[in-house]
Amino acid sequence: MHALDAWREEMCSAYLYRVVSDEESGTPRQLLFLELARAAEEQAGIWAEQIRRAGAAPPAGYRPDLRTRLVARLVRALGVAPMRRVLAAMKVRGMSLYHAPAPHGMPVSADFKERRHRTADGGNLRAAVFGVNDGLVSNASLILGVAGAGTEPTLIVLSGAAGLLAGALSMAAGEYVSVRAQKEFFEYQIGLEREELKQYPKEEAAELALIYTAKGVPREEAQRMAERLISDPDKALDTLAREELGLNPEELGSPLGAAISSFLAFAVGAAIPLAPYLLLSGEIALTGTLLVSAVSLFGVGSALSLFTGKPAWRGGLRMLAIGGGAGLTTWLIGRALGVALG
Repeated sequence: MHALDAWREEMCSAYLYRVVSDEESGTPRQLLFLELARAAEEQAGIWAEQIRRAGAAPPAGYRPDLRTRLVARLVRALGVAPMRRVLAAMKVRGMSLYHAPAPHGMPVSADFKERRHRTADGGNLRAAVFGVNDGLVSNASLILGVAGAGTEPTLIVLSGAAGLLAGALSMAAGEYVSVRAQKEFFEYQIGLEREELKQYPKEEAAELALIYTAKGVPREEAQRMAERLISDPDKALDTLAREELGLNPEELGSPLGAAISSFLAFAVGAAIPLAPYLLLSGEIALTGTLLVSAVSLFGVGSALSLFTGKPAWRGGLRMLAIGGGAGLTTWLIGRALGVALG
């Protein structure tokens, strides 16, 4: 990175740290972000010195650009937590403070491995269940809406197949873009951290120690932990991503893999209400769609209880009511349109 660009990055961070500090007025985090602002200004001074050594004059002062001013306004309007991803992208560290804390009594650095496996595995299963549920509810509603209009079974099958493909492709495209953007964001931030570790490792250790202190670790112990972690470049980058940026590198995954998984999960759910029309005919097909959709909705709701801790029967009935309401609404709308256009 060019020294002038790095100076601007640090001054932008310092400006936003002070905005965040103002929003955290009266809390322990206020002092943390003030100290981080001062640290960023000191790091900007290092880059300014490099600019002078190159024979150029550093800027006389810093004026935030339009993007920085917009982010600052949004932070003041919405608060820090809703803007943590944007702030992390703007090189504002300490955003891990706005995530769920580690279990009581567990050292900050010792929690990494257990938390990584728990969130990654649970997140994949949860995403798959929700993908199936999306496909099931949306395609069942579509099929019931078309059937309510009195359409021929052939057109119902075509509509259901089109809904399956369109929905699955849309889900896959959205997931691909989302995961790729996250991955690119992470790679960019890690590139910045790698460069800063080379330029001023002591300052990076001091920033990390400040964050540990804000999480309740005694100051001296936090300093020792930070210095020990910074001494190992690979471990340091991983730690900085988690503690300064609030990112988990293990959760990013592959954009293509995420797209394929989303496509398949949605397609499986969407195929359930369509299957009776492929295997049966007439009123029996509609009855079959109602039955398999109801059973599947109850099953999906029960599966979601794994993540909520609520009784399975309650989750199943709630999902059955939600999906049934959506299907009944589209059937009534389709029926009304069929009569009106009739």
